[in-house]
Amino acid sequence: MGSTRKLRVLAAMSGGVDSAVAAARIAEAGHDVTGVHLALSSNPQSYRTGARGCCTLEDARDARRAADVIGIPFYVWDMAERFHRDVVDDFVSEYAAGRTPNPCLRCNEKIKFEAVLDRALALGFDAVATGHHARLEDGVLRRSVDDAKDQSYVLGVLTREQLAHAIFPLGGSTKAQVREEAARRGLTVADKPDSHDICFIADGDTRAFLAERLGAAEGPIVDALTGRVVGSHQGAYGFTIGQRKGLHIDQPAADGRPRYVLSIEPVSNTVTVGPRSSLEVTSIVGERPVWNGRLPEPLAPITCTVQLRAHGEVYGCRAQVSGGELHIQLDRPATGVAAGQGAVLYDGDAVIGSATIASAV
Repeated sequence: MGSTRKLRVLAAMSGGVDSAVAAARIAEAGHDVTGVHLALSSNPQSYRTGARGCCTLEDARDARRAADVIGIPFYVWDMAERFHRDVVDDFVSEYAAGRTPNPCLRCNEKIKFEAVLDRALALGFDAVATGHHARLEDGVLRRSVDDAKDQSYVLGVLTREQLAHAIFPLGGSTKAQVREEAARRGLTVADKPDSHDICFIADGDTRAFLAERLGAAEGPIVDALTGRVVGSHQGAYGFTIGQRKGLHIDQPAADGRPRYVLSIEPVSNTVTVGPRSSLEVTSIVGERPVWNGRLPEPLAPITCTVQLRAHGEVYGCRAQVSGGELHIQLDRPATGVAAGQGAVLYDGDAVIGSATIASAV
């Protein structure tokens, strides 16, 4: 959205400082801005409470107050049913299948830039603006100048068409600068803490949340080196690849070193543990690839970098598409690579494309 013409912009306002400043910047630039807060739960008390920067009644009030200060119209859109189906149910079913999903990535894909953007365009808006820390330059998604707050990874699932109707006003600023600007503008959310946990898990206890929906199912914890059962669990869904703590292993390893979760098998309800060295992978297969950068779908290997989790390490790699899947060969081993997470490819600081990790060896 590099045009200088006056645009009709829908500003998604979560109730946090980032989205408030993003909306203020777009309005100040002379565009016709309308603020919208997404109500993601039909019963807000079933999710989090308190002003957390997203998704609660208090956050809706904070967003409304920010819109009043900026001087723009403000609405609340009920997205509860769609959010529950596309994000919460997806989260539960992914864990039940032995994968580790990223709900923020799914929310960006299915809610903010599918459901919301579709409705915005139908209503005659030109674009949707959010407070994500990322840059858009000539349709190319790039990292924020603030490495610590960069959110290009969770936006890597967006298509070229979606990016063509998106505005990220904060990508050229650090978080500290955004907070200072909010204070200057008289926005009461200037000092509001960031939200770090999963918005629909009220107390942050993911295992208890999943147990309530999937039920307890006792199964074995098996040592990969000896094949022996070294403990038991109440549900394989309560574990993630690379997990070290909370394993409740009855027998220490022969070498005395800690053991990590190596694999989760939902059918047999088995969790396999072993040494850290067994976590190392160099080859990754991704499903449902999306190509949103300037490069075409790489049918022959290309040299680039890949990020395998939010705020995770970046690895040099060679990547190509074959049989509708993304095949990634890492230059050096990565650990804790979990199916269900996103693999986002970069050329320098520019996003090339992404896929959902299906397997790693």
